[in-house]
Amino acid sequence: MENKIEKFLLELDHPELNQKFISKKNIKLIEIKKDRINLSIELNFPYKSQINLYETMIKDEIKKITNINTNFEWSTKILARQVQKSVNSIKGIKNVIAIASGKGGVGKSSTAANLALALSREGANVGILDADIYGPSQPKMMGIAKKPDSKDGKSMEPIVVHGIQAMSIGFLVDQETPMVWRGPMVTSTLEQLLKETNWDDLDYLIIDLPPGTGDIQLTLAQKIPVTGSIIVTTPQDIALLDARRGLKMFEKVNIPILGIVENMSTHICSKCGHEEFIFGKDGGAKICQDYNTELLGSLPLDIKIRENLDAGTPSVIDNPDSEISLIYKSIARKAALKIANLSEDHSSKFPSIVIQQS
Repeated sequence: MENKIEKFLLELDHPELNQKFISKKNIKLIEIKKDRINLSIELNFPYKSQINLYETMIKDEIKKITNINTNFEWSTKILARQVQKSVNSIKGIKNVIAIASGKGGVGKSSTAANLALALSREGANVGILDADIYGPSQPKMMGIAKKPDSKDGKSMEPIVVHGIQAMSIGFLVDQETPMVWRGPMVTSTLEQLLKETNWDDLDYLIIDLPPGTGDIQLTLAQKIPVTGSIIVTTPQDIALLDARRGLKMFEKVNIPILGIVENMSTHICSKCGHEEFIFGKDGGAKICQDYNTELLGSLPLDIKIRENLDAGTPSVIDNPDSEISLIYKSIARKAALKIANLSEDHSSKFPSIVIQQS
């Protein structure tokens, strides 16, 4: 009986992705009693809003197998996953997710903000780093108008907002001050923001990259441990062309691509309900097919997304149960599950070897 239950759990497909999501390591207990089955499962990704759905999926099938009801105990253990070779991990951060786009104006920063908040609402400990040194957006989008503290005069404390930790060059300079810096200064500042911030035990750090494939993206690939990347695009041909460049860049530097997010995929008229594909149709799906990656989700062109960000309360915070927020949460869960299926990082467990002359 126990073997049958285990076999069912191991073959169970995730309701949002066509892949397994429970492994032998995740099954902590299968205890069969006369009147009940006690099942303990520890998953490696956040799933707070999905517990009832998972329980229903499992309970109904086990009832068919055993004719006994099931009691559940759920837990979460998010692990650090492998990153690029010869890049050291950063204290206080398990996984780094880069949010990128080939061009500006496709909603990359809004996606980064809402995904960070969605992961947090699903139960993870999350931070967001605004890596757009020339045009930081996160201070406005998160409603932050103060400078970070420093306890030792050398490092900075992240600003906690809406339950997540945040850092941006926009916290340190006036919003109207132009950053007239050359590439080396920009990349050096990014490294400082990342490594001199006292991140507190993050499961995921979302990095909101500037658009394009320039110095900051190269620094990210060479010096920052990135677990995976998400490419944001709109369906139009010009945006897709640039998105392909971003995909190829991450492929060249061996950073896994978690999937594509398509913004402004459709527009529903608030007056008559007519649906119109202003920027084209199925562009995100086509690029996923060409590059064998996943379309994590498609978001509409909706005024509420912009209004919420301008007010400093992104959609996931303003109305967590809205259709838009549910899409962001679904994208976040899919990305986290893909990370959970990557190889585990054991580098921190290796002993330090010191060779001395005797």
